[in-house]
Amino acid sequence: MQVPATPIVRDIVLVGGGHSHVVALRYFAMHPLPGVRITLICTDAHTPYSGMLPGYVAGHYSYDDVHIDLCRLCAATGARFIQAEVMGLDREARTVQLRGRPDIDYDVVSINTGSTPQMRALGATEYAVPVKPITGFNQRWLQLLDKVAQTTRPLSIAIVGGGAGGVELCLAMQYRLRAEADAAGRAAMAPQFSLFTSGGLLPTHNAGVQARFAKVLAERGVQVHLQTPVAEVQAGRLRSAQGEWFDADEVLWVTQAGGGAWLQSTGLALTDNRCIRLHDTLQSITDPRVFAAGDVAAMENFSLEKAGVFAVRMGMPLAINLQRAVQGLPLHPYRPQRHWLALISTGDKFAVASRGALGFGGAWVWRWKDWIDRRFMQRFSVQGVEGLAGMTSAATSANASVQLSADEAQQAQAAVAMRCGGCGAKVGASVLSRALQNLWVQPNPDILLGLDSPDDAAVVRVPPSKALVHSVDFFRAFVDDPYVFGRIAANHALGDLFAMGAQPHTATAIATVPPGVDRQVEATLRQMMQGAVDVLNPVGCTLIGGHSGEGAELALGFAVNGLVDVNDQGQMTGVLRKSGMQPGDVLLLTKPLGTGALFAAHGRAAAKGRWVQAALQSMAQSNQAAAQTLRTFGATACTDLTGFGLIGHTVEMARPSGVQVVLNADALPLLDGALECVQQGLLSSLHSANARQQHVVQNAAQAMGHPLWPLLVDPQTAGGLLASVPANQATACLAALRAQGYAAACAVGHVRTLAAGAAPVHIHIRPEEVDAKHS
Repeated sequence: MQVPATPIVRDIVLVGGGHSHVVALRYFAMHPLPGVRITLICTDAHTPYSGMLPGYVAGHYSYDDVHIDLCRLCAATGARFIQAEVMGLDREARTVQLRGRPDIDYDVVSINTGSTPQMRALGATEYAVPVKPITGFNQRWLQLLDKVAQTTRPLSIAIVGGGAGGVELCLAMQYRLRAEADAAGRAAMAPQFSLFTSGGLLPTHNAGVQARFAKVLAERGVQVHLQTPVAEVQAGRLRSAQGEWFDADEVLWVTQAGGGAWLQSTGLALTDNRCIRLHDTLQSITDPRVFAAGDVAAMENFSLEKAGVFAVRMGMPLAINLQRAVQGLPLHPYRPQRHWLALISTGDKFAVASRGALGFGGAWVWRWKDWIDRRFMQRFSVQGVEGLAGMTSAATSANASVQLSADEAQQAQAAVAMRCGGCGAKVGASVLSRALQNLWVQPNPDILLGLDSPDDAAVVRVPPSKALVHSVDFFRAFVDDPYVFGRIAANHALGDLFAMGAQPHTATAIATVPPGVDRQVEATLRQMMQGAVDVLNPVGCTLIGGHSGEGAELALGFAVNGLVDVNDQGQMTGVLRKSGMQPGDVLLLTKPLGTGALFAAHGRAAAKGRWVQAALQSMAQSNQAAAQTLRTFGATACTDLTGFGLIGHTVEMARPSGVQVVLNADALPLLDGALECVQQGLLSSLHSANARQQHVVQNAAQAMGHPLWPLLVDPQTAGGLLASVPANQATACLAALRAQGYAAACAVGHVRTLAAGAAPVHIHIRPEEVDAKHS
């Protein structure tokens, strides 16, 4: 979680992880503007570099070679990363509208979402695969690789689009698929390729380059159909505008691209292809608060080809103008170069250079292209972003200032003054009421006074034949997205109730928000609390009140109450406790381990974005259904896995049960990247305290020398349920858990009688199996 050195007074929001925005993020890290928060919104944690995509398809590069890790880049540069789908802009309210979650406020917004092919042919959206967005294409490409490996006849693959992108992709796919067929001894099964273009080949390049590629395509056996626009696509075939049908098991669409459909609802001036019309300053001609760059940009005074070189070179001018806009300074015009160099590969390690009337090719051109591409990507590699981490405070310019209104200036001055303690540290009443006014909370007839009619305290009726179960949790934010943090904080707090078999009933919140200008404080609080109620409402838990105050870091906690049944004698029924383990029981865990190590690494910009996002998804998964299933299959004891780690919580179950638990180290389910993080020494700050529990382990010396020991004591946030079930129910229980979506659920140990003088935990280790699994 980024901790701003100065109060936040302005928000620059970047929509999309395109080339311009990743360059802009580097600029912001090296030239930070005090009081300005940068937020990147993207549907994916990794963004592809288009220049290396054909090389990836051809098999010359790995996935990580050609993708920029946006989550890691944001962690290193001090920006917030929000993984979400953008649905529109509310330009009057100055918010970015997102699918399924609250809007994000902006002062200025930039759009660099790339482009999408205009698939106007009948049936194209159903039966053809657009190359952009590239994430969707990559999934289909991997499926096609598997399909070709298993086919019993040569497939026919059609590429629609005769520009540089279509030709380059066609040759790269053909090279890879033919090479894999040859290697498998299935040369006769290599696919047949055809290319369709409504005009000629590479129309924006010179005649010499066009002739060179026409020759290469002919030599490779690609059937090229010039002046043949595609009018219709069906399953297994396509039809030209001239009415001729062609076989096509797979159709890839690489035609002239444009902006996403959501742009039509923004009211911005767009081209026919839904690109945003811009002044030379990269501002929309409609709204000076909206900027754009890359493929989605259409400059009024310049005609630019949809090429990565322009997107990259727009990055720095864009960043400068975004900062100048929030400072109230005049903006600088962007002047694109008149001539630019294109390096177009032919699938194999050979490329053709094209610049104006010049054209030349060779293996050395491919090596040149490879050097240029790798040098660019190096700036965004692990080593490249390490130098950016911590640069923000060191590079801050003391002379930079943001233009504020008189009221905002007063708020900012108050935010940097010596802060009061006690009730003086409460969030302002008007800010709080605006942040909460649109929250919808689950209605509950037992609530006599709650948020709908706030008083000094809430009043809640306890239903007859019920007892209250109380729990409380509170922690600092570990992720920069306040909505996601709110969801996980609420889910974590509910875990204790689910583990005991209680029905969630009510919750009160304790929130800490860094001081700042009212608009920014309100937006952060609104995002965080919306995330929380989006978790509380579905499980029937009503938010009835709470307290909010200022603090150096964002933090959130909940006091939660649940209900359990009591009989006429006042005894609880249906309650699961930690102390019910029986010898012979099997120990089940419903979620994978590793959140502590992963977020320790994330705080150092050392965890891959896809690892972090997968961990967040695991943490956001409710334990409610798992708890119900465990009770159905006769669970004898249960707890939720949190800060004390697997060993700590196992001891809490074993000791009061009077048994010994044998944990199978090689059976532990791990989050992607967790093992890599601990192997690099990236450990949670609570790791050392948890590791001092070795005295509770029977074979501590052996266990502590094992590579998985750090994950046995890794503190978990919103972890899974740890439960003992009778051995004859374990297999069926695991099957039910996995069917409910707990894909990593597994048996991690068993319970046995505690021998005299023995420790409550024994780690069962089979080194040969562990080495084979985790090497």
